[in-house]
Order: sequence, then structure tokens, then C-alpha cells
Amino acid sequence: MDFETREIIRRIISEELWAGDITSETIIEEDTEAKAKIITTNSGYVAGISEMFLIFDELNVKMRAKTSDGNKIERGDILATLRGPARGILAAETISLNLFTRMSGIATRTKKMMKKAKKIHSEIRIAPTRKTTPLLKQFDKRAIEIVGGEPHRYHLADFILITQNHLKIVKSIEKAVKKAKKTNESDQIEIEVKNKKQAVKATEANADIIMLKNFKPQKAKETIKTLKKTKPKKQPIIELSGKINLSNIEKYAKTKPDIISTPNLIQAPPLSMKLEINEK
Repeated sequence: MDFETREIIRRIISEELWAGDITSETIIEEDTEAKAKIITTNSGYVAGISEMFLIFDELNVKMRAKTSDGNKIERGDILATLRGPARGILAAETISLNLFTRMSGIATRTKKMMKKAKKIHSEIRIAPTRKTTPLLKQFDKRAIEIVGGEPHRYHLADFILITQNHLKIVKSIEKAVKKAKKTNESDQIEIEVKNKKQAVKATEANADIIMLKNFKPQKAKETIKTLKKTKPKKQPIIELSGKINLSNIEKYAKTKPDIISTPNLIQAPPLSMKLEINEK
């Protein structure tokens, strides 16, 4: 795990333990050792094993994984065993489970949405949007990648994405795409459009990716069909985004886009787990 990730983990730990753990420090002797296990209380997919190692390592606790990222797990499965200072194990309990359950919940939701979409369109890719929680973005996106999803942009500098707010200032799709391509700052130019007319203009301007934002399935289908008939230098990648969730993703997959992006992946509920101290 890279230096940046370890530093974020340290900030997360510091937020919880900036003044220590007064309960454990009051009633448990400093040299007390303990063993524990992390158990899932629901079925799903695992994500966050490497991050758990880092959290427990920072608190001098030895962790032994019993599964791997991306694996399917069932209720009652032991995911990891722990050994080390009792105070360290208890201090890390909430911190580790908050991140582990979050990442595994996102991985589980992503897997479910991918399975539904790929039954209809096997080549489709599923990605999140940039609607994430500060400091947790890289963990959220890594959880999605672990089960085969696409991360989309990690940072604003990854590639150029022209939104409707950009267009309110620049005024012209053609001008925006032309200026973006002229800079050579990005390998691909994506543009967000709100109707078929804008989508055609963006395609004719040779944007690399056309994001159809908040299109209903039928309107998306009609627009994609129209774009396939245009004659740009290169056919753009078609992305659907906005108001897509687990209950309607199949309808959108039937329109045959290349990518579906949705914040619904990161809005997934945590996958329930618990940490139990072993009785001596």
C-alpha cells in the first residue's frame, strides 16, 4: 500500500484516537494481550483487507486474513484473526469495521449491479461518479475495482470532463471541445449533455466520450441510435449517468451504452460485520 494511503489511514486513526481511548486505558492494563476475530453477519463480497492490515499494524496488532479481496462471503464466516495488545485491538475496532464494512458494502452493491447489467449487455462497464466522501474516495473506488468495476476519475486532473456548468460559461460545445483538444492536457475529452441535440453536436465535435445525463431509458435508446448514424472521425464512447440504481439498471443496460456511471455504488449500505474478543 502506498505512502499516501498509509497517511490517510493515520489521519482516520487520529480522528478517533486524538485523545486516546479512556475506557480501555482506565480498566485494562497496558501489557494485557488479547486475541480476536472479525466475523461477517451478512453475505456479500469482501473489500478492504489491505486497509485492515494497515489500521491494525499502526496499533501494533497482528492480523491474519482468512479470505481475500473480491471473495464471496457468507454470514458467520471468519474474515480475519487478530493478536496483540488488548488496548490496540479495542482502539482499532470501530475504525477498522467502519472502513471494512463500507468498502465491502460498496463491493457487494457493485457486484450486484454488474451482474444485472451484464446479463443484458456483456460488454458494459459499471463505474461510480465523483460524488464521494472526502478522504474516503480512494477506498470507495478501490472497492469498486476489486470486484471488476471501473473507477472513473480519481481526480480532476485525470482527464477533461466538460459539464453543463462549464458550458454555461463557454456557451459552445464545439468551442469547448476544440479548446480542450488543442491543449493536449488530456488523453480523452468527455462531455456531459442533457439532450439529443447536444449529444449530436458533441459527437460532431469529435468528443471522445459522450455522457447522457439524466436521460430516461427510451430517450437514451433513441439518442444512442442517432449517434451511431453520425460520421465522426471516431465513434465516441457512450456513457449513461443519473438516476440509475439497482432497481432500474437493467432498463438502462438494454439501451446498449458502453458505460453506466452512478453514485448508487458508493451509496450502498455497509456490509454488516463484528469484532469479537476470544474468551480465555
